[in-house]
Amino acid sequence: MAKNKTPTQFEKLIEGMLKGDRLSLARLISRVENAEPDSAGIIERLYKHTGHAQIWGITGPPGAGKSTIVDGLITRLRASGKSVAVVAVDPSSPFSGGAILGDRIRMQRHAIDKGVYIRSFGTRGKRGGLSRSTREVLLLLDAAGFDVLIIETAGVGQTELDILQVAQTVVVILVPESGDYVQVMKAGLMEIAGIFVVNKCDRPEADQLVRELNLMISMGPHHNGWITPVTKTEATREQGLDDLFKTIFEHQKFLSESGKRFEIQKEFLKSQLAEILIEKLQLSIDNSLNSMAGKKIIDLLIQRKNDPYSAAKKLYLMIKKG
Repeated sequence: MAKNKTPTQFEKLIEGMLKGDRLSLARLISRVENAEPDSAGIIERLYKHTGHAQIWGITGPPGAGKSTIVDGLITRLRASGKSVAVVAVDPSSPFSGGAILGDRIRMQRHAIDKGVYIRSFGTRGKRGGLSRSTREVLLLLDAAGFDVLIIETAGVGQTELDILQVAQTVVVILVPESGDYVQVMKAGLMEIAGIFVVNKCDRPEADQLVRELNLMISMGPHHNGWITPVTKTEATREQGLDDLFKTIFEHQKFLSESGKRFEIQKEFLKSQLAEILIEKLQLSIDNSLNSMAGKKIIDLLIQRKNDPYSAAKKLYLMIKKG
């Protein structure tokens, strides 16, 4: 008679996470974030449990009040009986690669709520504001059973378009002094917004910014029938957050009824597959360049006995042969 196989530590963590153990979840996230050898196995085991969570993206310039608004949204989600996980993507330390702003100084009133999970990540030099492992972490949190996943990004800019491939509803938060960022949005970033928020609306310039945004929206493309709304908040006083919360769910309903949610999911998966393949290709390139044949190719380039395009072709054939 065959003996029962004792579960490995890896399997115990997965079983614990699926039962709601937060420590197991945290350890699995750390493995994925650090690209441990079993990262792929983690996703393989948990992928069938994903596909249920709403994903909200919160972006905007530094100082716009993103964390305060996220804090208010968490409160409303919990009051409506929904669990929520927050992925806060912070600027990385240039020395350690870790997040400069940690989750311990964010959203303290939710720290002991078992229906809330908050985790900070550094961008680690990744252009676009999202850390390399963000997609895998979102899959883990989805598999863990959270109803809503909120991504709060490090800032806004032309390279922030990554969030459009990850979040279903993107909320762009601005403040009256965001004039430079509005100019940037005119160059194309505006297309990512499902909802605009003008925070700190008690300031005199707020109404002018609302008018500018509405004018830009009227002149720009509409998202398959969705006309991007502009809401006003004063987050520190909890003003306007109920309207924002309602508007986000209206956008989620629109995504479901229009079929747009399926399109977003396809883009999410295409982007994830591309990242996996690029990572594997980069590893193959590095290995080939460090081989004897690769070093010879470099030497011939230095001696001007070969050109970069011919050298790249030889390197490609080396990789293709395996």
